[in-house]
Amino acid sequence: MQLHPYINFDGQCEAAFKLYQKVLGGKIVMMMNHGDSPMAGQVPKEWGEKILHARLEIGDMVLMGSDVPPEHHDKAQGFSISLSVADPAEAERIFKALSEKGKVSMPLRQTFWAVRFGMLVDQFGTPWMVNCEQAQT
Repeated sequence: MQLHPYINFDGQCEAAFKLYQKVLGGKIVMMMNHGDSPMAGQVPKEWGEKILHARLEIGDMVLMGSDVPPEHHDKAQGFSISLSVADPAEAERIFKALSEKGKVSMPLRQTFWAVRFGMLVDQFGTPWMVNCEQAQT
């Protein structure tokens, strides 16, 4: 079994996934817009360029998403996408990049369980936790 987060966006899926690819590495292996899909005739013309499905592969991890019409889009709440990073410098780089134009709810800092831990909501409304645990002794 595998568990893959799927994020709904309010029209910014393409920009979000391009940022995630740049910041997290990996590769966008699928990005289909509504206009290029077999359902093109079933969506309003202004939705032709909006993303029907995107898939970002980062090693053996997968992040997926799509744009949804405003009447079906709910603000993300009650969850965070948690990133575990081995290197504190990498945690700082990722946190800084994801928090740009977003909102930091807990600055990246040392905690009793981690060398670095922080929480943010990125510019696209996606909540993240960045965690760099202390080495186990």
